[in-house]
Amino acid sequence: MNVHRAQEILAAHEKIEVDLNGLAVWIDSVDSGKGLVKVHAEGNPADARVVPAKELEEVH
Repeated sequence: MNVHRAQEILAAHEKIEVDLNGLAVWIDSVDSGKGLVKVHAEGNPADARVVPAKELEEVH
């Protein structure tokens, strides 16, 4: 996914499913300058990490 799409998902009012290597995650913040996204595992806010936006995949 690109950084712009990650920002759209973060701002969306509805839930948009996103995966990181098969793990369902929530987007917490987006650093568009660096192309990085802070995410946490769905159901486990303590499992947070910062990853490149390109590693995220929108689930359709």
